[in-house]
Amino acid sequence: MNILKSARSWMKTRQTAQQLANLSNETLEDIGLTRFDIDNVARGLRR
Repeated sequence: MNILKSARSWMKTRQTAQQLANLSNETLEDIGLTRFDIDNVARGLRR
């Protein structure tokens, strides 16, 4: 994987994690997540 592709992937992961972190606990619960799941979801490790 080239460095530009790696950087884009990292930025997308961080953006997704930030968006999820901005949700309330209730909203996360509604979609079946907890705060502990955010990093794994952002990295695509959990469906």
